[in-house]
Amino acid sequence: MAKFYLLGNYTAKAFQGFLADPDSDRGAAINAVASAVGGKVLGSDIVRGSYDFIVSIEAPNFESMAAAKLAIEATGAVTNISIMESININSAAKLAAKAAANYKAPGK
Repeated sequence: MAKFYLLGNYTAKAFQGFLADPDSDRGAAINAVASAVGGKVLGSDIVRGSYDFIVSIEAPNFESMAAAKLAIEATGAVTNISIMESININSAAKLAAKAAANYKAPGK
């Protein structure tokens, strides 16, 4: 399983829903979507800044997270979801070293 971070923004439609039902359990909604795509929520927070929320999810693959994004954004309550996959920097550096040893710059 891979680890992903989803950041996104609520729309006016979502804010209207929050005002209509301030006790709505958004954690349950997040857990249901993650489970439906084979994932598990590791944590979530409302944040200040360019995004309104961040969710950490363990899931089988990127396609699972893309499916979750499609389903969530289709409701019109959330927009601008960015999906970031956590990587192992040491593994990436080893592959980069191998690639660099085999790459020839233009004109060389």
